[in-house]
Amino acid sequence: METFEILEQYQNYMLAVLGRSELTVKEYTYDIVSFFRFYKIDKGLVPKDSEYNAIDVSDITVEEINKVTSDDLMVFLIKLGREKKQSNATRARHIASLKSFFKFCHSRKHLIDSNPAYDLETPKIGKRLPKYLTLTQSQELLSTAYASPSEYNERDFCMLTLFLNCGLRLAELRGIDLDHIHDTTLTVIGKGNKERTIYLNKACLDSIDEWLKKRSNMLIKPEARKAMFISKRGTRISDDMIQIVIKRLLMQSGIDTRVYSVHKLRHTAATLMYKYGNVDIRNLQLILGHQSVSTTQIYTHVDDQQLQQAINSNPLAGFDPDKRK
Repeated sequence: METFEILEQYQNYMLAVLGRSELTVKEYTYDIVSFFRFYKIDKGLVPKDSEYNAIDVSDITVEEINKVTSDDLMVFLIKLGREKKQSNATRARHIASLKSFFKFCHSRKHLIDSNPAYDLETPKIGKRLPKYLTLTQSQELLSTAYASPSEYNERDFCMLTLFLNCGLRLAELRGIDLDHIHDTTLTVIGKGNKERTIYLNKACLDSIDEWLKKRSNMLIKPEARKAMFISKRGTRISDDMIQIVIKRLLMQSGIDTRVYSVHKLRHTAATLMYKYGNVDIRNLQLILGHQSVSTTQIYTHVDDQQLQQAINSNPLAGFDPDKRK
């Protein structure tokens, strides 16, 4: 996708300073480019009948960005809402993209006189409860991975064990180096390049030991010698390969891969710890590396069975007024 100089600076800022994922940067870039394509049509900078996705935005300058008004942004958002029938979640992301970009231009780089996105209001989004595997499904998935005939089943089982026990993000697992493991603890690099320590249980330690035995007999390229998880080519395993491995194991376990993915394993770990381990919400926040406890609190609302049991345990649950007459 074609960009322009200020947008490239913003992309680097999101990655290096804000610690945003590559996927987030890609989505924000798409939204910003989409706006400036609309802007060029709306301002007559290109013919009205131009093919939208073919409009070149590489010539967008600071002077042009400085001309953007809040009305331009509102018309763009209204147009998207009418033509694409966006959900509140999609509309909220577009607004977040525009607010973040223009804030960068105004407050961070001081390139524009005012921030046209300052007053944009984000629509309310109903919180969706996270999807997660049940305890039985999780156990079956681990059993499937352990018994897999794959040449690298020790590696795959170890990755799955860490996902389900530690609630790691995909990038955190891929980035593990051998020297990040210290006896019974693991240091991971999370969002924003922040370090956190995770304590490893017996299942994790056992699976790591088995994988390291297999790893010690592999041919590993010099640049990947520190990497914990290695591909068959001797390089650090990629995000795509991790997703392929987990998808294969989910399918082999009869679990719908249209619903469940690597990130759902993180949700599963958090839910199982809260539901069965009685983990304090603050401790769960530290384990998962959430910046705000409000993000972690979603896992306190997922157990309808416990809520039903709590209501049923009320001493008034069996009250029958007819029997008191």
